[in-house]
Parts: sequence; structure tokens; C-alpha cells
Amino acid sequence: MGYFLRTLQLLSTCVAISLVGSLDSWTVPTSTWSFVILCFCCLMTLIILIIESLALQYRFSFSWGDFLLCHACYLALFCLLVSIIYPTTYVQFLPCNPSRDRAIAATAFCFISTVSYATEAIWILGWPRTGDFTGYIGSLPFFLKMLETLVACVILPFISNPSLYMDHPLLVSCVAVYSICFILGIVTILLNLANYENWLPISSSMFHLVLSLLSVLLYIGALVLWPLYQFDEKFGGQPERSRDVSCQHRLTNYVCVWDQRLAVAILTAINLLIYVADLVYWAHHVSVGTEDQPGDS
Repeated sequence: MGYFLRTLQLLSTCVAISLVGSLDSWTVPTSTWSFVILCFCCLMTLIILIIESLALQYRFSFSWGDFLLCHACYLALFCLLVSIIYPTTYVQFLPCNPSRDRAIAATAFCFISTVSYATEAIWILGWPRTGDFTGYIGSLPFFLKMLETLVACVILPFISNPSLYMDHPLLVSCVAVYSICFILGIVTILLNLANYENWLPISSSMFHLVLSLLSVLLYIGALVLWPLYQFDEKFGGQPERSRDVSCQHRLTNYVCVWDQRLAVAILTAINLLIYVADLVYWAHHVSVGTEDQPGDS
């Protein structure tokens, strides 16, 4: 079952990569982002196929079952995001020609990848809960952390245009917030996968609480500064979409600059809500004095 699913994942992502790469869309941030995501999914699947073919997974110190489940969940959502963002921010602006047909086909193969990765995740969840699982993957904290990193990853293509923020140091700090919180989220997941949190000088729950509080404070600052400097005329912003030349008369074949600003503001608000939920969870976890991992309690 696993070999069949990963073969399907490998083939569908390879076809999607070839179709996206055949289009002259390297100047379109979301198209380039979609290409990179698909390449990452294909590469990770190929690595897992090689590892399992050579039976190398038994030499790793971390939980291989947790890693496979984390891999399947992440890549299923990554491919789902590409299946939504790629057509809505790029394909719909293309004229009716062979390029548009290839872009639509790429979206279809990306959706096939989504289904195959989701099927793998469901299949792994049905495995017996043996020592191959620590319990963290599949828990609420993991789900929240995964959403936080995914939303931050979606923000990246919309801030790939330096002209959006390079004129204002405070806007540059917003970009730094997105990058720092994304990296911290990935590091946290890796620590849990490798079970290295026991090496920390403070308890696991307190570590997560401090990290969540820091992320909430940083995102609050970004949520205030980004809209203020992007949409308020007093700070050099552009409050109306109609004033943006790139948004008029479909002059571009991708999302215009004003829409990119708005997308970042909305995604920042969404991620802040997720971080607040994460903070509330760990605050409750610490207040009741539970120091074990969520999956173990």
C-alpha cells in the first residue's frame, strides 16, 4: 500500500513539476512558489522511497512512524494549497491557449498528489499504536503548529516582491517576524520528532508556552504595522485598490500588488488567531501542572 501510494505521489508531482516548469512564469511569485513546493514534495517522497527500499529507517533514532505521518500530513496540505493558490492567483489570468491548458493539467495532477498524500496519512493513522509512535504527531499542538508554519509558508510568495516593504524598516521587521516564527515552528516540530525536548533546561510545556507567547507578541506587532504602512495614506500607504495601476484593466497575469498587500494582512490575522489558540492551549497545560507531552497524557 505504502509503495503504491508513494509511486503515485512521485509520478503525479513529477508531471505537475514538468507542466509548471514548461510555462514561462518565473516572474510570477505564486507560480514559482508552487514549483518549489512541488519539487520539495517530489524530493521528499523520493528520499523516503529510497530509505525504505534499503531498509535504512531502522537505523534512525527518531520515530519513523511519526516522521511518515508528519510527512504525509504536511505534503497533503502543501499540495492542497498549491491546488488552490496556483489556479486562483495565476491560471485564471491566462488567456485561452495551450499554456492555460497545461496550467490546468498541472493543477489536476497536483490535486491527485493531494489525494494520495491524504490517503497515506489516513492509512498511517490506522496503524497499531506501537513504540514506533510518540503520540505528538496527530495531537492538537502538532495540528496547530502545522497550521502556523503552513500559513507562514503561504505568506512567503506574497512578500517576494521587495518593493512592498523595502522602503520602510518597520515593514522589513514584519517580514522578519514571518521568517523567524516560521523557523521556530519547524524547529519545534523537529525537536518533538527527535524527542530532544527532554534535553531542554526548562519543562516542555513551559518551553511551548514561552514560544507561543513570543510568537503572539511578534504577530500582533506585524498585524498592526503591515496594514498601517500599506493602507494608511498618512504612512505612505494606498487605501484604495482602484489607485493601483497593476490592478487596472488586467495589465498583469498574476495577482496585482494591492491584492498581495491585502493577502499578507489577511494571512497575518489568520496566523495570529492560530498562535493565540496555541498559547491558550499551553497556558492551560501549564496551569493544570501537566508536564508530559500531549500525546502521552
